[in-house]
Amino acid sequence: MQPSEQLNRQHIVACLWDFDKTLCPHYMQVPLFKHYGINETKFWREVNALPGYYAQRGVRLLKEIAYLNHMLTYVRHGVMKGLNNRLLFELGKEVPLCPGLPNAFQSLKDFVGKTYAPHNIKLEHYILSTGLKQMILGSAIAPHVDGVFASEFVEESAPPYYLDQSALPMPWEGEVVTQIACPMDNTSKTRVIFEINKGCNKNPSLDINSHIEKNDRRIPIENMIYIADGPSDVPAFSVMRQNGGQAFAVYNPENDQEFAQTDMLLQYHRVNAVGPTDYRADSPTYRWLKLHLQKICDRIVKGEMDALNRRVETSPRHIDGTESLKKKLTDVQTELL
Repeated sequence: MQPSEQLNRQHIVACLWDFDKTLCPHYMQVPLFKHYGINETKFWREVNALPGYYAQRGVRLLKEIAYLNHMLTYVRHGVMKGLNNRLLFELGKEVPLCPGLPNAFQSLKDFVGKTYAPHNIKLEHYILSTGLKQMILGSAIAPHVDGVFASEFVEESAPPYYLDQSALPMPWEGEVVTQIACPMDNTSKTRVIFEINKGCNKNPSLDINSHIEKNDRRIPIENMIYIADGPSDVPAFSVMRQNGGQAFAVYNPENDQEFAQTDMLLQYHRVNAVGPTDYRADSPTYRWLKLHLQKICDRIVKGEMDALNRRVETSPRHIDGTESLKKKLTDVQTELL
């Protein structure tokens, strides 16, 4: 395919964000536990013990979906009575954000959009989280993002033979979550990176497994920065590093253990840089993001100009007769010498 036939101009830059302990100082479920009067520490202790509990019964339980299953168990047993997607969305409004948010999202977009307006370069923000999508959509960050990939619940599930007119009636006690619709784990985040890379999220007709040439992908991975808080995001960090993208690890500046954890990621070359979960304009994290977004955009501009120079021939230049005569005289003088 010739350059002029490219499907995408590839003038989009993307920041891909984890949520818990990256954009939010703690786990987003805190307002949910508070709403139902549930001991948060006890809940997570139960979740962490579930894989071993089921292993004794010969069942392998994925750690990443254990908490989702346990929440549904709490719903069925009345501990989280009436939990539905609408309530999760409303509780999302109570999720606190780290310093500088959500303003940093818009200011970074404005910086790219205004500085590189002549080249039509723009910045998009995406959230990739093992947390709950409806809570993220209800949070103050939602209006500033271009897509959220996170775990979701189904409320009223489809009954047997639901495609037939004679579908079996299903007993229903009201609008509550009943099933896991989309579990998001740390390895599935890597699949989402390629969905965004290929543009599947914007064009449903594209399949994630379809072969799409790198020059035709909507957002090259080298135009991406992935920001997250720790070792659980190593698979996503690796995808970024192996494909020319940037990986940035954040830590709570008041937590020495988290600082040591991100420093280890840096020492083992898992990430390009680390910084505190502070996104105010004068913070090192914001300044690093702005600097490297600028470097990505400058590279796009340079590539565009180089391509233009290669494809546009130098225009003919009028030859001045006087210059031609001077050259002949110089040549003669050279021969006489």
